[in-house]
Amino acid sequence: MKRVIFNQKGGVGKSTLSVNLAAQNALCGHRTLLVDLDSQGNSTRYVGVDGQLYGNTVADMFKQVAGWFSSPKPAHAFVHPTVVEHLDVLPAHPSLAQIEHELESRYKMFKLKDALTTLSTQYHSIYIDTPPNFNFYSKAALIAADRFLVPFDCDDFSAMAIDRLLSNVLELKQDHNAELVFEGVIVNQFNPQAKLPKTLIQMLKDKDLPVLAPYIGSSVKVKESHSARIPMVAMAPGHKVSKQLLALYHTLQATPPHP
Repeated sequence: MKRVIFNQKGGVGKSTLSVNLAAQNALCGHRTLLVDLDSQGNSTRYVGVDGQLYGNTVADMFKQVAGWFSSPKPAHAFVHPTVVEHLDVLPAHPSLAQIEHELESRYKMFKLKDALTTLSTQYHSIYIDTPPNFNFYSKAALIAADRFLVPFDCDDFSAMAIDRLLSNVLELKQDHNAELVFEGVIVNQFNPQAKLPKTLIQMLKDKDLPVLAPYIGSSVKVKESHSARIPMVAMAPGHKVSKQLLALYHTLQATPPHP
């Protein structure tokens, strides 16, 4: 199963959710791959890896498929272990931003799908973190994925952007990946004491969008896990946010995808 976590708005918790869902899958004993397509490399750092120190990153994999290397390597050569047992990462690199235009001009958008199809034989699940815009890398991820999730941070701007996001993904699905399915909206940084989040969530439900339960709360402990470079579910499994993430993980395993 290949899942992509995508939102065109930044700051909604894409990397935090991608890493922790992947880490939870690994903690359940499943061999798991995390793919970081954001040149900022937040997911890569979060799992204890520094992509800038490696010669084999997702950027190098893209350079290879573009024909920039004379001696091609197998897809698994670009994968590295993380701080979590059973969890590997295909790390990001800052050069992703520099090579994007060249990759797009050479029509290499389907090459990620080819690589992940090969790697999926070695992994139970693959989780893909994307940049906060509808660009070459997020499109390549959506073409490669089986399912996608949309993080939502209970912000009015984020609520207004969801219609445009789903419209963009629907067009891509029709053109390039008819099998792609929408699993739902993940409510992140939820404050149960505030009125606005509840109002915005109800707006999404009124549009017949699948809003997944439970909602994920906010906590300084999550930021501490970022600093420690250990996924929240591994660093503090008894914390309320970790328990919410675990429950969300089980929801995803049990809930049929939205058509």
